Amino acid sequence: MVNLVEAQKPLVHYLIRRTGLRQHTVDVDGVGTVISFWMPKDKLPKDKATVQDITPQAAEAKTKTKKAEKKKKDRPAVVLVHGFAAEGIVTWQFQIGALAKHYDVYVPDLLYFGGSTSPATDRSPGFQAECLVTALRKLGVERCTVVGFSYGGMVSFKMAESHPDLVRSLVVSGSVVAMTDSISETTLERIGVKSSAELLLPENVKGLKALLSIATHRKLWFPDRIHRDYLKVRDDSSSLYDNPNLGILRVGFRGGLCTQVMFTNRKERAELLEGLVVSNKDATVPVLPQKILLLWGENDNIFNIELAKTMKEQLGEKTMLQSISKSGHLVHLERPCVYNRRLKEFLACVNAEAPKE
Repeated sequence: MVNLVEAQKPLVHYLIRRTGLRQHTVDVDGVGTVISFWMPKDKLPKDKATVQDITPQAAEAKTKTKKAEKKKKDRPAVVLVHGFAAEGIVTWQFQIGALAKHYDVYVPDLLYFGGSTSPATDRSPGFQAECLVTALRKLGVERCTVVGFSYGGMVSFKMAESHPDLVRSLVVSGSVVAMTDSISETTLERIGVKSSAELLLPENVKGLKALLSIATHRKLWFPDRIHRDYLKVRDDSSSLYDNPNLGILRVGFRGGLCTQVMFTNRKERAELLEGLVVSNKDATVPVLPQKILLLWGENDNIFNIELAKTMKEQLGEKTMLQSISKSGHLVHLERPCVYNRRLKEFLACVNAEAPKE
């Protein structure tokens, strides 16, 4: 039986290619840390291997004029940093097309998501940020706006704090500067779960339904088959049975192995969640020089609007807060048109001011 979730991936990849993005993997440190990107095809390194693209769109790209290519080289860069439940292009599928015409859009997979991995043992958002910054610099990105969602927002704050020369401005949704003990305990108590892993690493349909119910404002109904398909990975290699990182519940599948699992790298991702929390006494709100837009779902049940208001006051006068009604934690997916309009307005503003920096 066809996995309906897996079946849509070729369509998503086709649509992303139509916007002019291609896949590329960056060797971060030479010892096994790699970050996978979707990035503008005209910005691909000439001397590095990329995922081969043999679609008709690839052939059409060769007919573009030098004038058009030069114009593209002058576009501002925007980096879209995903959250915990999905890799980059799944998280930002409704934003990429809206931005790619006027901006160089970079969509990375953070470590242990998609094609990105590392042998390092550091699981902190700071390490994710440093690896992503190194990868962006290797791709020739000198200045950019970073757009972060949820877990990706925490990574984005670290990037902005440590590398203000790279990060021109920041847009964050459904996140915090740092996940302190008090924020973690209050959030978990409010949504009624014992741990972040219980919420964000579901192992069955019931857990996935609970996550979607908490993360969205509009309670959408899907048949259980869709939820089961989302939790499945099909692979013909029985070696998956021997991989402790997959968190496998064995399920039969004609013609191959069907693994009941939401995520690969479950062990590493659980460690990422543990690495998020810092003690209240060690947490500080950095003084950031960038303009910041907090773009919030008004009905966010995970990081609520009151938390966003407090964060705005802590971050100072260069920070704006805008809320979007009838949307929850997944604001960019629930209200993509409104989200994209607000995002593009902010990008136009900060890039118009860029020569004054």
